[in-house]
Amino acid sequence: MNRLRLLSLLIVIGLTAAFFIFDLQRFFTLEVLKAQQAAIEAYRNAHPFLAALWYGLIYIAVTALSLPGAAVMTLAGGAIFGLLWGPVIVSFASSIGATLAFLVARFVLRDWVRQHFGDRLQAIDDGIRRDGPFYLFTLRLVPVFPFFVINLAMGLTAMPARTFYWVSQVGMLPGTIVYVNAGTQLARIESLGDILSPALLGSFALLGLFPWMAKWLVEKIKTRRILARWPRPQRFDRNLIVIGAGSAGLSSAYLAAAMKAKVTLVEKSRMGGDCLNTGCVPSKALIRATRLLAQIRRAGELGIRKAEAEFDFAQVMERVLQVIKTVEPHDSAERYSRLGVEVVQGEAEIVSPWQVKVKTAVGERTLTTRAIIIATGARPFVPPIPGLEEVGYVTSDTVWNLRELPKRLLVLGGGPIGCELSQCFARLGSKVTQVEKNARLLHREDPRASHLLMNRFRTEGIDVRLEHQAVRFHREDGEKILLARWQGKEVPIPFDQVLVAIGRIANTKGFGLEELGIALTPRGTIETNEYLQTIYPNIYACGDVAGPYQFTHTAAHQAWFAVVNALFGNLKKSRIDYSVIPWATFTEPEIARVGLNEQEAKAQGIPYEVSLYELKELDRAITDGEREGFVQVLTPPGKDRILGVTIAGEAAGELIAEFIQAMQHGLGLNKILSTIHIYPTLAEANKYAAGVWRRAHTPPWLMGWLARYHSWRLG
Repeated sequence: MNRLRLLSLLIVIGLTAAFFIFDLQRFFTLEVLKAQQAAIEAYRNAHPFLAALWYGLIYIAVTALSLPGAAVMTLAGGAIFGLLWGPVIVSFASSIGATLAFLVARFVLRDWVRQHFGDRLQAIDDGIRRDGPFYLFTLRLVPVFPFFVINLAMGLTAMPARTFYWVSQVGMLPGTIVYVNAGTQLARIESLGDILSPALLGSFALLGLFPWMAKWLVEKIKTRRILARWPRPQRFDRNLIVIGAGSAGLSSAYLAAAMKAKVTLVEKSRMGGDCLNTGCVPSKALIRATRLLAQIRRAGELGIRKAEAEFDFAQVMERVLQVIKTVEPHDSAERYSRLGVEVVQGEAEIVSPWQVKVKTAVGERTLTTRAIIIATGARPFVPPIPGLEEVGYVTSDTVWNLRELPKRLLVLGGGPIGCELSQCFARLGSKVTQVEKNARLLHREDPRASHLLMNRFRTEGIDVRLEHQAVRFHREDGEKILLARWQGKEVPIPFDQVLVAIGRIANTKGFGLEELGIALTPRGTIETNEYLQTIYPNIYACGDVAGPYQFTHTAAHQAWFAVVNALFGNLKKSRIDYSVIPWATFTEPEIARVGLNEQEAKAQGIPYEVSLYELKELDRAITDGEREGFVQVLTPPGKDRILGVTIAGEAAGELIAEFIQAMQHGLGLNKILSTIHIYPTLAEANKYAAGVWRRAHTPPWLMGWLARYHSWRLG
């Protein structure tokens, strides 16, 4: 806390303390008000403007300092200024005072609260941005809630001061009028309880529901307006149609069928989507083969005198396809049909919020449905770089068709896909040059992990070109060349084959979004709300086509929310929860993370501590010869609560699971430390990282007392 904030806090504490030390609260009682009413009215008659000014200033001060007496002051407003001017003066004075209290709380305490409760405050701020005026209006209408608590609490949130003021002005007006009106009959009031009867409090509570009813009504009107131009079927053929049979679509169809809904799944290409056919499954199959090659080359480190491997690149790629075929039955139309899903092979087009036209090999038919889930996935993004089409390229979709190993492979992109495939092809014998426009590979990951990976890449012979921007491709003397801009000059990079791996773009065209007017985000994904709804309340989107994360496991996570809302949203809707999203890059070393890393915490202004445990100290890592890596945990200063974890090293994608569970269920590092881990395993690294945190938070004075105690026990 800086000096100005500390001084402000001391001033507020001093003024509040003076109020009680000098017993100034005795002037804010009904008895004093009644006794002095005649004198006060005489002053008002003689000096009406000054009386109103002094009254307003005192009211503002009492409210701004959150002192007791506002209720009596409001009664005084009615007694002194009557039912015409009393509500006007009190309304402005109370709103100004409340806003001052709000601003004081924000200036003095918000940064401190953010430092200690940053992640929890973020969730509250999200709710305030979404429904803040409704929350505040409801609280203002119900006098059961102490207004000074509301003032201070709202000051700690992200609510704009202007919004706080005008909502307070309007929301407190009914209660102000009740009190001012009671003040005009001051002689009949014996206590403040005489003003607010249970019936009146009940009326205020009902009035507090008004903003929520209004919001519900506005949403209903908005929905009717959107749906008005589309004829609604008298009867529906099915409860749900899912478009796309990738991870999100398959999960959606499975869940809907498990809930006994009548569901149709439409897929125009191959069941299983990218993950099965061109993404997760083939890439991990290739990684398995190339990792074995790398381990054989390191055999000398394990005392093995000679180990060699002969391989044929075409056979390796054929084995990748065989793995896909082995997994295929899990995602097949036959399996999902047995589960109760109607699977239709064809092209879907949404022709209305309740109708989907499907083109199949035997013709067209139109299906009616109560709800639609769009799960059309994404595809590799191919940038419009001059000359790229002329030299030819492969992507993560088409690289699996290669049967001849490129001698010189150029990889555009330093993200997870680019890094995984760069290492694979380098281990297979290609001379790999990886071009990345950012200052490091995996720029979203922790710098420590990123540099660890880059060092490994260079050790394995990968030519990593950072801060290189692809300008154009061309052929020169029969050779393919990329010209990349680096440090203000164009650098030629010759190659035989180029792999484009600079991101993925959502599949949003060709199935009716444009005709329905469904909006896209700046990233090109379908725009949805927190319930995964589009502008049509019965049309949902999930998976890569919706973002913001393009992972198989997040697609399945979104599918659950989309299905539950699509089938039961008329009863209760559930907001999608992105609070604990993990992911991993399956290079060697693997890099896995969940929650915040250091660069994100710094960018968001969230204070943190780092507990770091290096795998080179772990017995199992030593025995396996896999000492490269670390476990890094972020926690709030002095708190046993996990903000985020990054793990780099062998089996990082497996080790991270313990921290995912801990974050999901609110478990801290002490719980991990007290959990028995088998020796010797890599999972012990998680426990030792928790031990690093524990040692850093053991009070030195306690260690001193323990030393004295044991010394005393020696006699």
